[in-house]
Amino acid sequence: MTDHGHSPQEIAERINAPPGRGVLRDVVYGGIDGSVTTFAIVAGVAGAGLSPFVIVALGLANVLADGFSMAAGNYSGTKAELDNIRRIRAIEESHIALYPDGEREEVREILAQKGLSGIVLNEATAEITSSRENWINLMIEGEYGLGSVDPHPMKAALATFFAFLVAGMIPLLPFLASVPSAFAMSAWMTMGVFFAIGALKSRWSLAPWWRSGMETLLIGGLAALIAYLVGSLFHP
Repeated sequence: MTDHGHSPQEIAERINAPPGRGVLRDVVYGGIDGSVTTFAIVAGVAGAGLSPFVIVALGLANVLADGFSMAAGNYSGTKAELDNIRRIRAIEESHIALYPDGEREEVREILAQKGLSGIVLNEATAEITSSRENWINLMIEGEYGLGSVDPHPMKAALATFFAFLVAGMIPLLPFLASVPSAFAMSAWMTMGVFFAIGALKSRWSLAPWWRSGMETLLIGGLAALIAYLVGSLFHP
């Protein structure tokens, strides 16, 4: 668990600049998908008995095309999330202008559910609704369950693409280097990537690093095994 200071200055700096959800989800998602899909192609083509040149060509096409596709999809999805927050903000601004009394009652209810009551509840309601920005932010969080930190579509897209690119190139390296037993080497390296991603992910969870690593390894390994078995059906 990460420690942080609790001096008045440290608390003010931390609360006034919340990090939001960051790019952890995007990096893990892109890294796992990059290694899984690329090795799935490697395993499927190898299972069909095709040449290393075909494996490299299809693998590179997957890394670039599918990586860009994932990044574009993540950008669009995150931007849609951001647009929805902006839409809700505009709705709340309109409601505050048209129905201020009703919106104040909503603020009272939100604060009451947080444990405030009596004079404290009345004073807190009056204080929050005296600032339009604080009023709207509380409504977005309390009424819609959305965070106060807006997502960053481009940052999410770039994190996904580069994680996909780096992890997706690992299964191709033995074929690019023309090493003996390239497929076996590719399989071991890819399994290592699966485990490493899972172990790294444990830094942001309560699960032990080895359990998180094994979980990701099993998921990726199963996908690779399915691809290899399907490819083997077409072996001449």
